[in-house]
Amino acid sequence: MSKMNVESFNLDHTKVKAPYVRLAGKTEGANGDTIYKYDIRFCQPNQEHMEMPALHSLEHMMAEFSRNHHDQVVDVGPMGCQTGFYMALLNDDDYDYVLELLDKTLNDVLEASEVPACNEVQCGWAASHSLEGAKEIAKKMLAKKDEWTEVFG
Repeated sequence: MSKMNVESFNLDHTKVKAPYVRLAGKTEGANGDTIYKYDIRFCQPNQEHMEMPALHSLEHMMAEFSRNHHDQVVDVGPMGCQTGFYMALLNDDDYDYVLELLDKTLNDVLEASEVPACNEVQCGWAASHSLEGAKEIAKKMLAKKDEWTEVFG
């Protein structure tokens, strides 16, 4: 296959072993700032996926709660394949802290009593949420925390 512009399209999804956390790329800005993009894979590609209501709630919670632990979170967004999330951090390539940040954020999910911004004013599809589903995904990911650094099986 020829090299593609999108980094994840160059990743052999048949060789990875989820769950894992990997640095997927870095982008250097004209003024010296660097954005580090992490691939946080919850599900094994082409074998399992997160259901949309649970994924949607987990997205809201990770986006909100991660910022309680790190002031340079640029974005947390789901992958269209529904197998994971991308997290972008400004000027932070401390992989060990990214693992800690994910651990703290997912534990916050487990403690949550509601999904932040789960209403028609703040969300574009407020009817599609599952707090319980998001907690189940977080619990499953945390149970395999010792595997997060192993990308390839």
